[in-house]
Amino acid sequence: MLGLIKKDLFLIKGNLKATGIILIVFIGLAIFGNINLAFLPVFISFVLFMSTFSYDEYNKWDSYAITLPNGRNNVVKAKYATTLILLVVSTVIVTILSILLGVVKNEFDIKEIISATIGSIVAIILLISITYPIIFKFGNEKGRIAMFIIIFLSSSIFAFLFKSVKISKDMISLLEQYGVFAFIILSIILLFGSYQLSKNIYQKKEF
Repeated sequence: MLGLIKKDLFLIKGNLKATGIILIVFIGLAIFGNINLAFLPVFISFVLFMSTFSYDEYNKWDSYAITLPNGRNNVVKAKYATTLILLVVSTVIVTILSILLGVVKNEFDIKEIISATIGSIVAIILLISITYPIIFKFGNEKGRIAMFIIIFLSSSIFAFLFKSVKISKDMISLLEQYGVFAFIILSIILLFGSYQLSKNIYQKKEF
């Protein structure tokens, strides 16, 4: 599995220059504007890692990978493991940049940075949990279409429920106190469930 992780990291390395330019642009906007950098780990991790699926599909990598010992299981493990590595690295970098920008602009608020960072991590984990099983099932191109449809429908349902359900002050208070921990636990459960689902899908997939 280590070799598969290295393979994905090498593929990601080829896109780092373009990502660095985007990062510099957003840092400039954050310095002279009012943009929060907390969303960047989501953007960086997702865009960079989605490119590895494109490379694999284009080069028909899966047909070779499944011939390796325990190939099917290791392919799925490596995708999730590499994504988490990339998420941790990008989160650390962006958090450090957010702290430095806060100090430079005299707007340093550690609680806001931590909250925004946690929210960013939860968002990417939720996105991964939805996206990866779809891509393993339908492939990269068809998977993207299916992903957008599912996300659109899910967002519409949540928006409808949010408008329809009356939220009491007690519920708001509970969310303020325990919402972050609840979302973290939910994200971990969803990520594990997503991994298991992707593994089952990939085991049965024909190439």
